[in-house]
Amino acid sequence: MPLTEVKKSEEVIFVDRRRNIIVSVPGIYMLADHRNTRGERRTFPCRAVNVSPYAIALAAPTRGHLGERAFATVEHLGKFKGSIVRMLDGGFVMSIVATDDERNKLAAKIDWFEQFKNFDVADQRADSRFVPQNPRSRIVFADGESEDCFVLDLSASGAAISSQTIPEIGTVLALATIVGRVVRHFDGGFAVRFIERQELQHLEARVNLDVVVGYGLS
Repeated sequence: MPLTEVKKSEEVIFVDRRRNIIVSVPGIYMLADHRNTRGERRTFPCRAVNVSPYAIALAAPTRGHLGERAFATVEHLGKFKGSIVRMLDGGFVMSIVATDDERNKLAAKIDWFEQFKNFDVADQRADSRFVPQNPRSRIVFADGESEDCFVLDLSASGAAISSQTIPEIGTVLALATIVGRVVRHFDGGFAVRFIERQELQHLEARVNLDVVVGYGLS
């Protein structure tokens, strides 16, 4: 989804498409109105999927509400603050509050990232990753217990997942119908390496929540 316009101070800003790139970069975010029992803002994992000097689109497990203040930290791109200006399926768009100088610096980072994003140095998987259109899925544990989850990204060899439960490293589980093993933790989630390499053309369908229900795992 191109970020062609966002609202700021009740005005519509048209974003320069030349400084608007599609990415898939991990990060974390907080929402002003989402707090834990101690009154602290909760931290959620996310992936930045589109960014410009004026707005950023996040694939995110908790979407918040229009106008809610949001704070995000994205690998390679830095820290952002603003408010939610558009709701997406499986995420949201937040405006970026910044000075002209900060926007110019972000534009320079975007230009740099456009040149080098395909190297994807932050990811330990050699396979290319993508954000599923429907990130809702379910993890199934060896004892038969299951839990809804949010798929941050997929590749032929594994997935990054956000869920209420963070399984221990080494735990064997199924992401919908695909068996894998937990290999890494990160802020708000964990990475799974699939036992068998998957065919990309069928991968997204195999982790779709509707498929899980069809297999009787709900």
